[in-house]
Amino acid sequence: MKKQTTTIQLDNGLEVRPVAMLVQLASQFDSTIYLETDNKRVNAKSIMGMMSLGLIMGADVVVEADGTDEDVAVEKIVNYLSGKEA
Repeated sequence: MKKQTTTIQLDNGLEVRPVAMLVQLASQFDSTIYLETDNKRVNAKSIMGMMSLGLIMGADVVVEADGTDEDVAVEKIVNYLSGKEA
């Protein structure tokens, strides 16, 4: 299992379109992937779960992945959330 904390640097936080893109990105990996913030933990491959987090720019989030491609999954999702990859 791999975990990494990052700060959301997307201009509008995680609104519908960025959440859909994040879910699409997470779904490319075999690993189970969760995002956690403020004692809420949701499956990153679930659009409804991700929308329930209501993440905004500047929010800290823990990205957690467990599986064969966990290292790459965490790296790519952290890069997306930090605005390095769109």
